Amino acid sequence: MGKTDKAVLDVLLDRYGRTFAGEAGIKLSDHPKPLYQLLVLAMLLSARISAEVAVAAAKELFAAGYSTPKAMREASWQDRVDALGRGHYRRYDERTATMLGDGADLLIDRWKGDLRKLRDEAKGDDRRVAALLMEFPGIGPTGADIFLREAQAVWPQVAPHLDQRVLDGAGKLGLPRQARPLASLAHSNDELARLSAALVRVSRSKRTVDEVKSAAR
Repeated sequence: MGKTDKAVLDVLLDRYGRTFAGEAGIKLSDHPKPLYQLLVLAMLLSARISAEVAVAAAKELFAAGYSTPKAMREASWQDRVDALGRGHYRRYDERTATMLGDGADLLIDRWKGDLRKLRDEAKGDDRRVAALLMEFPGIGPTGADIFLREAQAVWPQVAPHLDQRVLDGAGKLGLPRQARPLASLAHSNDELARLSAALVRVSRSKRTVDEVKSAAR
């Protein structure tokens, strides 16, 4: 790693390197409950709504006790709508409440409520994992990428998962735009997930790109 890349990486991780799961209060580990919470968050982040609102809605759902597929399925549709509303997730609250219930049903019925079984069915191949994730209501290619770039912190089988949005952010900062060279800058899968989140945030704003470049000089 060159001095310039290291300086940019240090600034990125220091200022923007918190995962979206971390923001939502998810203590990510390779266990069913936090993995399900990450799936819920990925679905919420997939909508045309701000990341801040999606994170707030996830927090409200979890605070209401809907942190497992069983609890989500047993919650009434109105309970889910109300929790989403408290997070100001209002434009999509009714449709999303339905999708959350249907998704919980699918996870329980097909994978016994455990996303590790989905991963194992896909034999740890990130493209196959993504295809299975997209069977959940509300999870398309964007949602699958969100899930995988965060899950790679605890699922080494799918790492590195660096989607186009991450690579675009890297290119704007002069970092490698190819997955393997970019992944080699991180010292662990956890750091890779943090780097991915930071690059997604940076990719949204030229002002942020300029800030990081200036601080890294």
